[in-house]
Amino acid sequence: MFDKLEGIRKRYDELTIEIGKSEVIANQELWQKLIKEHAELEEIVAKYEEYKNAKSQIEELKEMLREPEGEDFKAMVEEELAEHEESLPKLEEELKMLMIPKDPNDNKNVIIEIRAGTGGDEASLFGMDLFRMYTRYAERTRYKMEVLSSNFTELGGVKEVVFSLAGKGAYSRLKYESGVHRVQRVPETESSGRIHTSAATVAVLPEAEDVDVQINPNDIRVDVFRAGGNGGQCVNTTDSAVRITHLPTGIVATCQDEKSQLKNKEKAMKVLKSRIYEDIKQKQDDEMSANRKSQVGSGDRSERIRTYNFPQSRVTDHRIGLTLYKLEAFLDGDMDEVIDALIFADKEKSLKAEEA
Repeated sequence: MFDKLEGIRKRYDELTIEIGKSEVIANQELWQKLIKEHAELEEIVAKYEEYKNAKSQIEELKEMLREPEGEDFKAMVEEELAEHEESLPKLEEELKMLMIPKDPNDNKNVIIEIRAGTGGDEASLFGMDLFRMYTRYAERTRYKMEVLSSNFTELGGVKEVVFSLAGKGAYSRLKYESGVHRVQRVPETESSGRIHTSAATVAVLPEAEDVDVQINPNDIRVDVFRAGGNGGQCVNTTDSAVRITHLPTGIVATCQDEKSQLKNKEKAMKVLKSRIYEDIKQKQDDEMSANRKSQVGSGDRSERIRTYNFPQSRVTDHRIGLTLYKLEAFLDGDMDEVIDALIFADKEKSLKAEEA
């Protein structure tokens, strides 16, 4: 591990020099690439320096103990030595975590799709609760949100909503939300007070960039139609709604939220690219089954990942066995405690897989 760390530190030093050269700065594409690599190595190098400093301090303190000094001085040195020796295993563990290969999609923006599952109207209303939860989380994290496609019910629920969140590390934090979210509560329409169980599915896709997915214009079919509102009523007298079909894969994206056909086409294309990219990624993941087993949850949309129990004010993440009794705050976007625990558990599993 330490040979690898020395190589990383050497590369970091080389990059520090390179990004300061005028000819590199003049080539903005190259400069941006090197700046990104430099930033990715910075945390590892800083932690490695911290580790080396601790090792150096230990050697110095041991040397001091060999000197014929008074008992008080010796006790003080021994106390400091014990602190540094105690910190070493923790620093080593942190270094191992930092050296786990990062998901290449972690820095991408995300596209989130929420669909009502089993449970009728109650499932649709729960879908709206999840939509609000991610909206509030976006506000807390200062992620920029854009609704790409939506289909709401007359009761204010969600049949389907697709939206993007743009911000630093959006995919790295929200990728664990893919799966089935289950709710247990008494519906407002339930007169007997019986608890119902409903569900909604969430899919989190890394937003595809042009470099990720190249779509041949001949491979798509674009259909336009009149947008329909809740219950199917017509909300637009022009053919502004757009449906794009990728013929080789059969993947479809639809958008009717905007009055402009052009804007609807842009939004539908953004969703289509991300769905195609996710399809490619899924096939690659399926081929690397050992890697998939190392992840916290497979990201499978059919996997039940979390339960929201209203009578107990409880939220339970089944993948890591974490239960919090702060459901109201969680649905208000206070999700970091669960997200951080999922990230840590994923890194631990990846580390075990690396060491196996």
